[in-house]
Amino acid sequence: MAIINDTFDFSLVADHFLAHGSLNNPSFLDGQLVAALALDDISAEDWLARVCASLGVEQPATREAGEVFLTWRTRNQERLAASEMSIEPLLPDDMFSLAERGQSLREWTLGFQEELAGADDDVRSGWSQALKDALSDVEAISSGLANAEDLDDDNAEDEADLFALADHVRMAALLLYTEQHPGNPDVEKPSDDQLPEGGLEGSLGVSSRTDSH
Repeated sequence: MAIINDTFDFSLVADHFLAHGSLNNPSFLDGQLVAALALDDISAEDWLARVCASLGVEQPATREAGEVFLTWRTRNQERLAASEMSIEPLLPDDMFSLAERGQSLREWTLGFQEELAGADDDVRSGWSQALKDALSDVEAISSGLANAEDLDDDNAEDEADLFALADHVRMAALLLYTEQHPGNPDVEKPSDDQLPEGGLEGSLGVSSRTDSH
């Protein structure tokens, strides 16, 4: 099954959204999807229904669109479970402005947090302190990117900050998955040296950016 490939990206999904008359940012739904898969699972049928509801349609307009939307789920599911830990947020590439990429990362964190809000207390009580801290960092990243339109394409520090923050939320999602799927033989818990040191204080820019806007 050729699911993990280089042809699936933000623009592909955005184009299919646009073909359905939607300007919704795919990153928001991707954040929801990753959280749903990391917490437990979401069936292909339920995922397709959620995408269609977001687009305001009863079913995909074309067979191709339906296949893209289902591949989206399978791709994330496989990448979360892969020992290479290859999951990444679905974000625009560097053909988009830094501000657009920052706004999309914020949309991703909002979708991720919205899905997490449905986790009950019994689930949350089993989370490690490291996971709780990582999820708090995701919330802080979301707040810190509220003014993402101020990101400057000509500022190398801004670009480095955004890369670090995207990697931070990626590792938070992986940590959530590993704790919720302890019996998965393909998963190794991210080691301490793979997580940003000192939480957000050890990453670039979030605390300072939050303070400056």
